[in-house]
Formats: sequence, structure tokens, C-alpha cells
Amino acid sequence: MSVIERMLRRDSASGPNGLVLAPMRKRDLKDGVLETESHAYPTPWSPRVFQSEIEQVGSGSRYYLTARRRSDGGRGRPTGPSIGHGGLWFTADEAHVTNIAVHPDARRTGVARALMIALADEAIRRECVAWTLEVRVSSTGAQGLYHEFGFVPAGVRKRYYDNVEDAIVMWCHDIQEGDYARRLDHLRGTR
Repeated sequence: MSVIERMLRRDSASGPNGLVLAPMRKRDLKDGVLETESHAYPTPWSPRVFQSEIEQVGSGSRYYLTARRRSDGGRGRPTGPSIGHGGLWFTADEAHVTNIAVHPDARRTGVARALMIALADEAIRRECVAWTLEVRVSSTGAQGLYHEFGFVPAGVRKRYYDNVEDAIVMWCHDIQEGDYARRLDHLRGTR
């Protein structure tokens, strides 16, 4: 993707309620990403971890987005800090969701769903046939969202989080198939 395509794409991914998804940049860390991360997780990613992940985007092995609201009821430029972010790590023909976080003030407003749709679209665009993630056993709301996207439990990683809480490993296969495209269309509200 050329620089011009990336610039045009930065403001083109508009979603519900004036939501704008854009590639994550290092400057976004101080503009809402780190704050959202600190609210989302007991042990948030450090600035150094985010910087390393963003640096790997150029190699094609990672993909990260931020979410902001548009001003003027959805017509203006995005304003204010990032209210959510998410990312993928690509291995062979699979995508691994590395991180999804939404600021507490923006939860239950469609931000996580919009991020997941965009991540699914990117995994499909990169010809992945499946995607996976880990989720805390206690995070039932997130598990419900992931079920909507076709993820099913495939195992448990004992004491995965902070050597305390178990993680459910979830997988979603056959994302290149028409059934999955229809699922995404339904989640977008287009069917």
C-alpha cells in the first residue's frame, strides 16, 4: 500500500456514531491508547511493547488500529483522544488478535465490534483462513462479542494472565468462505 493510499485510508474507515478507525501511530500512544490500555487491563502493555508492535507493522507481520469519534455529528475530522484500539499478528495463513481495548466511557457503543470487523476484513484481505485469540475466563462480555464473530473455545491456558487467571483460547476457522462474509455483513448491519 502506498503512502497516499494509507493517508486516504486513514480517514476513510468510518463506522457507526461517527467512529473513525485509523492505523495506529506512535503519537497515538500519548493520545489515548495508553490511557485506554490502563483502564482495560490489570497489567497493561507498556509504551515500549506498543512501540515494538507498531515498528513491526512495516514488515507486514502486525496490524494496529485506533478508534476516534468524528466531530460535527459524523461529518468533521476525528477529534479527541483514541477511545479504542486493536491489533493483529500474522503467522502463515492465520491471524492472532493481540489486543482489543475500549475506554470505559465508550464501552457498549459499538467500538469493539467496529474494531473486530476491521480486523476481520484485514485478516481476510491478507488471505488468512483462520484467526485466534485468548480471553480471560472472567471476561464474559468479551467472550460474547467473540462468539458473535464465530469464535469457539478450543482450550485453556492455565494462569496465562499475570500467572493468576486462566485464558480461554478461541478460534474461528474458514474466514474466507461465503458464510463468514455473510456473518460479517450481518454484524455490519448490512443484512
